Amino acid sequence: MLEGKATIREADMPEKMQMQAMACASQALDLHDVFDCKSIAAHIKKEFDKMYGSGWQCVVGSNFGCFFTHSPGTFIYFALETLNFLVFKAASS
Repeated sequence: MLEGKATIREADMPEKMQMQAMACASQALDLHDVFDCKSIAAHIKKEFDKMYGSGWQCVVGSNFGCFFTHSPGTFIYFALETLNFLVFKAASS
């Protein structure tokens, strides 16, 4: 299954939520072309908004830089197939 394919690079979220993030990513890759990173990211964001409330952000691509602040316990960065996935909930101001 997906555990063999996904590699967690960094995470600050409960393990169950990490598994859900990787499962959502796998599902998005089944539904969308691997080059359609925007649709893949939108799918993951919408799923996490449904499961955990609004405010989630998702970045998907093979090469990107980022700098952001996240709410504690709501961050994961992982690789699956040829893409990297960054999922986090924005910090409240």
